[in-house]
Amino acid sequence: MRPRRAWLLIAFAAAIFAAPATDRASAAAPPIITDLSVAGGEENWRPVNDFQLSWQHPPGQPPVSAVHHRVRDSSGRIVVPATQSPDEFGVIRRIQVPSAPDLYRAEVWLEGKDGEMGPIATAELRFDDLVPGPASPLTPGGWVSGLSPVVIRIAHPSEPLPVSGIRGYAVSVDRGTERPPCASTTRCTPAETDLSRGIHDDAISLGLLPEGLSFVRTLAVSGSGLRSATVGSSSLRVDSSYPELELRGVPEDWSPHPVRLTATAWDALSGVSAAGRGGPYTAIAVDSQAPATAPGGTVSTTVRGEGVHRIAVYARDAAGNVADGEAGAPAPATAVVRVDETPPRVTFSPAERPSEPERIEATVSDALSGPDPDRGTISVRPAGSGQRFTPLPTAVSAGRLIAHWSSDDFPHGRYEFRATGLDAAGNAAVGDHRLGGARMVLSNPVKGSTELVSGFGGRRLVSRTAPYGRGTGFSGRLALRSGPPLGGLPVLVTETFAAGADPARRETVARTRRDGTFLVRLAPGPSRRVQASFAGNPLLSRSADAPVRLGVRSSVRLRASAATARVGGAPVAFTGQVHGLGAPLPRGGLAVELQFRLRGSAWREFRTVQTDAAGRFRYSYAFADDDSRGVRFQFRAHLPGHPDWPYEPAASRPVLVTGR
Repeated sequence: MRPRRAWLLIAFAAAIFAAPATDRASAAAPPIITDLSVAGGEENWRPVNDFQLSWQHPPGQPPVSAVHHRVRDSSGRIVVPATQSPDEFGVIRRIQVPSAPDLYRAEVWLEGKDGEMGPIATAELRFDDLVPGPASPLTPGGWVSGLSPVVIRIAHPSEPLPVSGIRGYAVSVDRGTERPPCASTTRCTPAETDLSRGIHDDAISLGLLPEGLSFVRTLAVSGSGLRSATVGSSSLRVDSSYPELELRGVPEDWSPHPVRLTATAWDALSGVSAAGRGGPYTAIAVDSQAPATAPGGTVSTTVRGEGVHRIAVYARDAAGNVADGEAGAPAPATAVVRVDETPPRVTFSPAERPSEPERIEATVSDALSGPDPDRGTISVRPAGSGQRFTPLPTAVSAGRLIAHWSSDDFPHGRYEFRATGLDAAGNAAVGDHRLGGARMVLSNPVKGSTELVSGFGGRRLVSRTAPYGRGTGFSGRLALRSGPPLGGLPVLVTETFAAGADPARRETVARTRRDGTFLVRLAPGPSRRVQASFAGNPLLSRSADAPVRLGVRSSVRLRASAATARVGGAPVAFTGQVHGLGAPLPRGGLAVELQFRLRGSAWREFRTVQTDAAGRFRYSYAFADDDSRGVRFQFRAHLPGHPDWPYEPAASRPVLVTGR
């Protein structure tokens, strides 16, 4: 029976193969694979050589009895021979390619229940476990600016490159913590791969970096996600500050000449040392002119020409930071320089004021910097004398020079005046003409001349002696010279006391009557010189009379203890005192001479005594001569002159003592 079945099968098969093709397909269609795919994506490289495939069974296709697969390398050579496995619902859970990295191709087909083989489906198996070489960051050797994003490039890893190529690069920046760009020590995720468009995608912006030292870390990442074994590292020195500047030579106000300016720059980090073309520099710009620049931290320029000049100064440090107002940078530091090289114009007023003949005025005008508000002088000298000009007290106000000429201090005659004016820049000019062209010349006197006479009791005495303790009248008269009297004007009476007086000086103001006379009652006191003077006013000249002397006698008193004295008996005590109104006694007292005489004879000194601090003195005298019996003597105390005693010599009234 078995041979018969075999024959029947052979005959059936022969019939089938002899039948047309359309009939054979309709009789038994082989199973096919659709949507063959690699777990994790066919386009992705894997660092391990195990792969999983899956596919779909079209609806209505015949049952599958087995799955067959084989693997070819990139040259087409079969490296994994055909392998049969049972159908696990469209999955081959493990296909292991050789350990050599390559782009492999898997071939998969199905076998039906009747042994019919379906068409081959293919899928690429990308395996690469090669680690890329290191990729170092290419950072500048010097300083970089932290005011704009920092862009660096990355050096490509060395050959040979992984089969999967270089997916890109992972980059991190730290302040010295050595933080790697990727968390894993072998791989970098796509999210950690900052540059992911291939080996030539090697430039990256690090953004704005903090000032100081930063470190850039880089890794090359292969197409399979493997990273360089060694982290590339380089440092970045970042300077985010603009250079500091000092501009010297700027005058506070106007300058009368061209101004030399010097700008000095310094920077605490990258510095401003000259480093050739493209390195640090310092610049000064005047108005709209091209700036003066110099490599390094110092530059100078001269500001020329009259007017107001705008100055801009800036500098670039080694990091490239420059506040020049360009490309969003801050505006430069500025200053103003004012230059006025033209002197002002100085002219005297066309005429004097009748009410103030000693007032001298001049005008200072300047079209650019204007008159100096504080300086200027009016001077005078005898006309045509060639002498040096004498400065007058001069006030400066709003472009005017106002001087007071005390004409009383100058002899009569003609005088010429000169005004020196300055502008705010310091330019000086001299004027000696009035507005209109006439020379500034005046004839002195310019005021009315006065005459003052004075004396004691209406008499013009050079000296007078008065008793102690009495006031004295002092009078006089003020009038125009050879003219009418001057009433209602103040006359100053000055008493200058002799040495030792306190006070040493006393002044009294008297006002003249309608007839020009005045009277002052001088108070009691020491000897003195008395002088009357008139200070003058804007229309009248001053005048003074010669001083006169008022001598005041001292006050000396003497007493005797008895009117009679017994010869050979007890002595008679003489006591006395010196008084001085307004005069303290000299230290050590005063010497007082004790004198005696007989009637009709001259006074003779018999003893000199010294007063105490209060002016008191005492002396006891004994009568021893028998010739004194029955004789009536006169005694007195005489005070001579003393350099520290401001009174005239004087003597006390005599006292009588009779001997018995």
